[in-house]
Amino acid sequence: MGQTMELRLRQHLTLTPQLQQALRLLQLSSLEFEQEMREAMDTNPFLEEDESPRAKDAEAARPTEAAEEPDAAGDAAADSPADEAAEASPRPDDSAPDERGGGMDETPRNGSSHDHDETDWTEWSEAQLTLRDHLRSQLLLSQMGERDRALAHLVIDALDDDGYLKLSFEEIAALVNAEHEVEAADLAAALRLVQTLEPAGIGARSLRECLLLQLQVLPAGTTGLPIALKLAGEHFPLLAAREFVRLQQLLGCSDSDLHVARTLIRTLNPKPGLKFGPDDTRYVVPDIVVSKIRGRWTATLNPAVLPRIRINRAYADIAGSRASGGVQMSRQLQEARWLIRNMEQRFVTIQRVADAIVAKQRNFFEYGEVAMKPLALKQIATALGLHESTVSRVTNGKYMATPRGLFEFKRFFSRQLTTDNGGACSATAIRALLRELIAAESALDPFSDAQLARLLAGQGLHVARRTVTKYRTLMRVPSVELRRAMARSAAA
Repeated sequence: MGQTMELRLRQHLTLTPQLQQALRLLQLSSLEFEQEMREAMDTNPFLEEDESPRAKDAEAARPTEAAEEPDAAGDAAADSPADEAAEASPRPDDSAPDERGGGMDETPRNGSSHDHDETDWTEWSEAQLTLRDHLRSQLLLSQMGERDRALAHLVIDALDDDGYLKLSFEEIAALVNAEHEVEAADLAAALRLVQTLEPAGIGARSLRECLLLQLQVLPAGTTGLPIALKLAGEHFPLLAAREFVRLQQLLGCSDSDLHVARTLIRTLNPKPGLKFGPDDTRYVVPDIVVSKIRGRWTATLNPAVLPRIRINRAYADIAGSRASGGVQMSRQLQEARWLIRNMEQRFVTIQRVADAIVAKQRNFFEYGEVAMKPLALKQIATALGLHESTVSRVTNGKYMATPRGLFEFKRFFSRQLTTDNGGACSATAIRALLRELIAAESALDPFSDAQLARLLAGQGLHVARRTVTKYRTLMRVPSVELRRAMARSAAA
C-alpha cells in the first residue's frame, strides 16, 4: 500500500478557558457571582477591591437589609464596571500616636480602642440556642448508659431543623461503623427516648405523629382531648380532607364537640423545631431594577450587584517589566484581565436581555399579569443575535425588581395559547384570569374545573379541563369540594 498525503478542511468548535469562564460567570446568580469575585481576589494578587468614590457610591446603594428591594427610581442608573477602575488613594495608617503625649499607650474605657487584644465585655451577645443543643442539655439530666446516650445523640443529629426525622433507621445505621453493631431496633428505642424531650412533637416522622405526640402530653382533663386523639390517630385522612359530616358519624359526636377538638388541634405546632436556631432565611438581590421614566419603562442594572474589583496597577507594572516579571506572574495577570473582561461582558449581556424583556412585556408592567404576552427564549435570542442557550443562562437565577414585585427573569417567559379570533394569549394570563374568576365565585357554590373551562371559553380562550386543574394546582387553590366544605364550615 502506497502512502498518500491529502489536505482536508474541517470546522470544529473549541471552548477556550476564557470562553468557559465567560459562560460560567454568566449563569451565576448575583450572590454566587459576588462569592466568585471574592474568591478570585483572595487567590489572584493582581486583583484588589476598588475603593474609589464611584465604587463607594455603588456600595452605598446596597440596601441595609437584604430583604429590602432597591429603589425603583430611574436616577439609580448603574455605571459600567470599566468606568470604576480608577486609582484608589492609600488609606492612612490607623496606628496614630497618643495625642496626650507620653511613652506609654493607654487603653480607653470605651469600645473605640485600637488595641484589638482586649474586647469590651459589653459588646458580647448571647448565642442563640439551637434545637440540638436544647435536646442534648436535656439528655444530661437523664440516667442512661453510654451506648443509649450515644444512640440518642445520633438520632438528634439526624433531625431536620423543623424537628422531624426524615431518615430511616437503616440510613442512620449506615452512618455508624459496622463494628458498633447498631441495628434498627436500637435506633427505634433511642427515638422513643428523644420523643419524650421538650418541645413536644420532636422526632416525629410525619405530621400525624407530631400532632399525636403533642396531644399525648396534655393533661387528661383537657377539653376535647379524647376526640382530638381519635381525629389525629385513627381518622387523620378524613380530618385533612375536612370530611366533618363523615367524622361525626364515625365518632358519634355532635358538631360542637367536633369543633372543640378541631380547635384544640389547631393550637398545636406542626413544626416544633423551627423556634430554635438561627434564621437561615435567604434573600434575593435583584440584578435589574425596572422603573418608569418619562412615560417609558426602563431596565437598569442594580448598583448593589456591581462588583468593586479592579487590577492592581503597581503589581501590573512589576509584572510587565522584564527584570521582575515571570511566567507565573504573567499568567496570573492575564487571568485577572480575562476576569475583568468577562465580568463586564456578563453585565452587558444581562442588560441587553433585560431591555428586550421589558420591551416585549411592556403591557405587563402597565396592567399586570392579565396582559402578559407569550414569549419564548428563541424570540429574545433572535432579536439580540445571541444563542438560545446564552439567553437561558442569563434568565437562570437572575431577578428583576419591578413596581409590581420581584420576579425571576423566567417568569416573563410563557407558552402561547390561541384564542378564537386568531390572537395569542400566554399561560400566565390564563392563570391570572382563573384567579379572578375564583375570587369572584360564590363561597357556598364555587366553580368546578369544568365550569371554569366553560367560562374561559366564553371569553374566547379554549382551555381543557385538565389544564385548568393543572393551573389551579400550581396556584395552590383547593379543589371545589374543599372550597365548598371550607365555606360551609366558616358559615356554621
